[in-house]
Amino acid sequence: MAPSIGAKVVLLREDLDRLIAELRERGYVVIGPTLGEGAILYEEVTSSGDLPAGWSDVAEAAAYRLQEGADRRLFGYSLAAQGWKRHLYPPRQRLFLAERAGRGFRLSSGEADGAPMALLGVRACELAAIQIQDRVFTKEGFTEPGYAGRRRAAFIVAVECGRAAATCFCASAGTGPAVGPGYDLLLNEMIDGDAHRFLATAGSDNGAAILGGLSCRPPTAAELSSAAAQPAAAAAQQQRRISADAAGVLTRAAESPHWEAVSKRCLTCGNCTMVCPTCFCTTVEDITDLSGDIAERWRQWDSCFTIDYSYIHGGSVRQSGAARYRQWITHKLASWHRQFGSSGCVGCGRCIAWCPVGIDITAELHALEQAEQVSKGGDNGAD
Repeated sequence: MAPSIGAKVVLLREDLDRLIAELRERGYVVIGPTLGEGAILYEEVTSSGDLPAGWSDVAEAAAYRLQEGADRRLFGYSLAAQGWKRHLYPPRQRLFLAERAGRGFRLSSGEADGAPMALLGVRACELAAIQIQDRVFTKEGFTEPGYAGRRRAAFIVAVECGRAAATCFCASAGTGPAVGPGYDLLLNEMIDGDAHRFLATAGSDNGAAILGGLSCRPPTAAELSSAAAQPAAAAAQQQRRISADAAGVLTRAAESPHWEAVSKRCLTCGNCTMVCPTCFCTTVEDITDLSGDIAERWRQWDSCFTIDYSYIHGGSVRQSGAARYRQWITHKLASWHRQFGSSGCVGCGRCIAWCPVGIDITAELHALEQAEQVSKGGDNGAD
């Protein structure tokens, strides 16, 4: 009998190769974690041999490195350097091409969509980030066709976290570590001695159909218990947190002198926005060849940290680094709620690790909270 949605089965280590092969046979380009450039990167994989077996990551403020471990886990890392946004919403996309044709021009749309993607190794916070971008790009009265097409065709294989990096704070952000709905398949990796296996859960009809083509067995009670304990262990390891009243704190802190203190450290380099899995700022560039026969319009990632991003005729609205940092964190944690009905932060912590000077979004929010409490205490004392 074929598995149904919610069905749980056990796959052996070698079955993961069969899963990847099955996805490829169905026309998917499988994107998963790989080793490259001293980091975990999400790139195309053709077998489990491409995965970072035995490797984990160590992340702190302004620090990231890989660490080789003693076990053979394929998903023993916490996160890749960049998220899945790079594949679902590429950094540079051609919007249209105009080619001279006689006395006029022939227009064609942007680049053709490639093969559908299977995203292998999506963590809870990353799945939450994808769902946030779904709201940005496919709802609220606007649809970005390139994103919508890639997203609609994507197959998501989520993997439960068994450990947390020091920069993770998804538990307080409400996005993990336990994987929520929205996946096609969910994997829990388990190693006991020489036994290396995965508990697989079908989250969609497509996921159940994939499992139906694999050899698998029902899980034991011990395996179910072991899988359930993984996200709880990852949550217990998290030391950073974000306030439940982040939106209120930031709204009330619009004129706080703390922004100037942050700006003395911030390089306004935009690294935080580049690695953030939900940021979506872009700019548009028109280019032509020297003959004037071909013109193209390209959209590429931009950042609210760049001086030109807020340019309006006559100058930029946010000229200071303090104003730009305030804009970023306030939009991410406060005004995003009014726009899209949720926070724009999923607690992945990438912005902390990849900030060259180690600015910590959770620490800055905590500093603003403390300043507000001190201010209230002073007001009470004056009364």
